[in-house]
Amino acid sequence: MIAKLFKGLWHALNFSRRLLVNLVFVVLIIGLVVAMMTSEEEILVPQDSVLRLNLSGKLVEQLTYVDPIDAALDDTFGSKEKPMEILVDDVIKVINNASRDNRIKAIHLDLRNLYHGHLDKLRDITTAIEAFKASGKPVYAHGPYFTQTQYYLASTANEVSMHPYGGVSIKGFGTYPMYFKDALEKLQVTQHIFRVGTYKSAVEPFIRNDMSDAAKEANKLWLSSLWEQYKEDVAARRPFNTDNFDETLTQLGEKMASVSGDSAQFAMKYGWVDALETDQEFNDKLVQLVGTQNKGNKYKQVKYSEYLASITSFQAIPNPLSDKVAVVVAKGHIVDGKRKAGVIGGDSTAALLRKARIDENVKAVVLRIDSGGGSVFASEQIRNEVLAIKAAGKPIVASMGSVAASGGYWIAASANEIWASPSTITGSIGIFGTIFTFENSLKELGVYSDGVATTELKSSSISRGIDPQYADIIQMGVEDAYDKFLSVISEARNLNKEDVNEVAQGRVWLAPQALEFGLIDKLGTKEQAIESAAALASLEHYDVINVEQTLTDKERLMQQIFGAKVTQSLLPTTSQTDTLQKVSQQSIGNLIYKVQQSANMIELYNDPNSLYSVCTMCDVAQ
Repeated sequence: MIAKLFKGLWHALNFSRRLLVNLVFVVLIIGLVVAMMTSEEEILVPQDSVLRLNLSGKLVEQLTYVDPIDAALDDTFGSKEKPMEILVDDVIKVINNASRDNRIKAIHLDLRNLYHGHLDKLRDITTAIEAFKASGKPVYAHGPYFTQTQYYLASTANEVSMHPYGGVSIKGFGTYPMYFKDALEKLQVTQHIFRVGTYKSAVEPFIRNDMSDAAKEANKLWLSSLWEQYKEDVAARRPFNTDNFDETLTQLGEKMASVSGDSAQFAMKYGWVDALETDQEFNDKLVQLVGTQNKGNKYKQVKYSEYLASITSFQAIPNPLSDKVAVVVAKGHIVDGKRKAGVIGGDSTAALLRKARIDENVKAVVLRIDSGGGSVFASEQIRNEVLAIKAAGKPIVASMGSVAASGGYWIAASANEIWASPSTITGSIGIFGTIFTFENSLKELGVYSDGVATTELKSSSISRGIDPQYADIIQMGVEDAYDKFLSVISEARNLNKEDVNEVAQGRVWLAPQALEFGLIDKLGTKEQAIESAAALASLEHYDVINVEQTLTDKERLMQQIFGAKVTQSLLPTTSQTDTLQKVSQQSIGNLIYKVQQSANMIELYNDPNSLYSVCTMCDVAQ
């Protein structure tokens, strides 16, 4: 009986396995057919239409690689573990193209689903919007409410309107990391922390329950500077001064009392918006400007994603004989080994730089950095390739995005020139090491580790703890790494080592201060950095190319199959949640995402020597 039972179970499992494989195969075939059919659909841009810039997600320097199958499953089951991403270069390309397109008559900034964007990314987009307006075409911003990120873009519009029950939420900047000292103690986890730098606060979340006074002092300085930039930019475009921004609860309370707590009237009274109108009223206004869409009642429009697809479907084939300026993007945490886009792998990013170096048509390189740092070893691997490019006679320019701090600065230091946005967060020059051991946690479970070894060096482990003498040796390694960091900067930037040490110590700076100290060369955009790299290579005529990781045949096939979001086409569409529910869900989702990010940081600490240069305070809350 037992043999028959197991035999029956085996047949059942085998049948289930074959059934599952066949089902997956059928889904793949259906997906491929749908993808092919979708790719053949031509996107038409109506004459005299409005470009509806309905941005959804987080503005990024580089799209994070997502496995196509995982993405399809997330679409199917409604998983929203990570916010969607919007490539800044795509937004700028769309706006610039629309300014020259006689079919586009105006832009509607529909920003209700824009999640987050650092000031440098927002500033680059507003520059493109201002150029669009200069072409004689109007820009309208309308939404149910505006967050701080959304309002920065909206303030560039010729007219800003909002729903009569809406509001504007501008709260300033802050950095509020999570601290785990008590949690780790409750779990009986032993922490071994090694660091150099008075302001190197990356390890504070593990050893404190609050931010140290030194960290508060340093963070307050650069956050205040960032806030002043935001206020000055917005005030220059709106009919008020920087003192119109609320910075105390008392100030906000008095203003709200003057309008009986009506947030929409508050926005009107103090010049944040030009009009209060419902979505229907706004739609009717644009209908008068461009007419209706397909004999319906909506204004004639083309959505952002549709317009982007229409202008990228016919890409010009790059000239194989022309001189090139190659752009390599380094975005994310710096880790040892190979990683996909969105995380900087020491091996994989060095390989991209190497590819640019050995390409005879590439005459100059721009390393675009958006990173708070990570592994010291991986950072040095990447810097070695920067040096190799210079040794090959090709100029390399570092262009800093939102953040280029700690390890992000390490990989930039040896470039011929360093450019940064005025709002770039940089510096944070310091080193730390961290090792967690679990001997006390295991003891609570009744688990012990014992044995013998040929040397004292082998006796330390995560299950046994670390000998104090061994800890002293690790600290010496951290101090040596910090000294090497100072030397790298001193030699590359032609600065006195003692002067570098004074502005280092793990302290974070904004680019204008870094410029004063000689840590960077110029303030400017990525485009200006590209132009400078071309000038250093004495190029008058050149093409700009992006050097990116190539997909495998399997990855390309999966991307073709699932890139069209096949699963969504097989499921009924769901209605949008109301505004208040969406705001609530986003706030909770952001909190969960922040906790996950904090936990995932431990996994990213994979330096072979356990040495890191990371700026954990550079994640700015808006």
